[in-house]
Amino acid sequence: MKLVTASDHAGVALKAHVMEQLVKEGHEVKDLGTCTTDPVDYPDYAKAVALAVLSGDAERAILICGSGAGACVAANKFKGIRSATCHDSFSARQCVEDDDVNVLCLGARVIGPELAVELARIYVNARFSGAERHKRRLAKVAAFEDAFCK
Repeated sequence: MKLVTASDHAGVALKAHVMEQLVKEGHEVKDLGTCTTDPVDYPDYAKAVALAVLSGDAERAILICGSGAGACVAANKFKGIRSATCHDSFSARQCVEDDDVNVLCLGARVIGPELAVELARIYVNARFSGAERHKRRLAKVAAFEDAFCK
């Protein structure tokens, strides 16, 4: 799968570890920054991955900040982005199968490197079910974006 990843300063080490494993497994992964632990603002990296996904440069993204929450909030401000913070395997799979999530957010201060890799694998390998009930719900979410995101 063609992926992009990014993090703020809190997620640099975890991002590198996750990327290394995904590349070993045959995925094309592009790093959109940051690459140092110098303080930066997570919304800038949420924007970078959102634009990459929306433009078709990547099928999905992995975004990492300290908690996973801030980056997720920022990414979800982009019309067409469906982002979820996941710290367990069930959520990492179901967010794609049911909600067609295209940005996985992880908290570098919440989970360790091996769990992060496991969650990234599950997320990358999950597929949207296409079930009518899920399509109907996603259409409602898209209608919210059209109505309220000007």
